[in-house]
Amino acid sequence: MTTTLLILIAAGVLVALFIVLMRRQAGRGRQRAVAALLDSADALEARLRIARAEIEAVAGDEDNPVQVALREMLRQRLWLQQHGQTASLEELQTVRASIDAARGRIETQLALIERARAPLA
Repeated sequence: MTTTLLILIAAGVLVALFIVLMRRQAGRGRQRAVAALLDSADALEARLRIARAEIEAVAGDEDNPVQVALREMLRQRLWLQQHGQTASLEELQTVRASIDAARGRIETQLALIERARAPLA
């Protein structure tokens, strides 16, 4: 009887330990997702500042698409500030994918500007 009771207690302790470890692991994944999202946002913001300078040099300050992208970046940062602690891992990954896609579009625009500046060969 005592052996069975000890086995049940040990099993309960192991289950509780497993649950604690799983929650910690989930928290680390969330922290990594937020860190990756912030890194992507920082990289996009840096490229947007470069793109803004490049586009203004070529086309002037009127109708600069980078201004729209910078406002979107601010909106996403505010969303993260307000919802980052409660957002699901999927939501965080979706926002990061959106940021990475925006950075890809800016890179494409910068490549087009660079080609337009290159002398004809």
